[in-house]
Amino acid sequence: MITNTQPKTQNPKPETESHKSWYALYTKPRNEKKTFGSLSEVGIEAYLPLIKTLKQWSDRKKWVEEPLFRSYIFVHIEKSEYFNVLNINGIVRYITFEGKAVAIPENQIQAIKQYVGKDFEPLDDIKEFNVGDKVEVIKGSLMGLQGRLISIKNKQKVKIEIEAISQSVYLSVPKSFLEIIKGITRNMH
Repeated sequence: MITNTQPKTQNPKPETESHKSWYALYTKPRNEKKTFGSLSEVGIEAYLPLIKTLKQWSDRKKWVEEPLFRSYIFVHIEKSEYFNVLNINGIVRYITFEGKAVAIPENQIQAIKQYVGKDFEPLDDIKEFNVGDKVEVIKGSLMGLQGRLISIKNKQKVKIEIEAISQSVYLSVPKSFLEIIKGITRNMH
């Protein structure tokens, strides 16, 4: 009879830690709401930021909800759910950087959630910003949101590119609510 004299080693626990992260997904065009419904039906936590816009038809005007970011949806998943999400009809792919899905920081998702449907009161601005500056919202419901300043429309409106999903959105944010992130050099394309 052969016996094993080596001590038993327990299998290291796989990294099944229940840690969820937010990821951005690219959807088929004009399929965001349907895809959101499909994700919800299978129990995957998803977020589709919608904004109300006034649409003009030849015979009437109507307020409709449209995605803040066209063809994008966010999911809050564990790593074990990664491939399940790709099987949902309407999903094209994860937004990736160097071949890996980009995790979106929780504070940026919360800032987007707070932004949807909110307006800011105008304030006097004395700060000077330049296109290309990396900025962070330091006040208000969007506090913590970071991006690159794409354009300055007037005292109140700036266009910020949210880098993780490479999408731009006009935000009605007083420049006094913004701060330039130090140590970031401007990258003008």
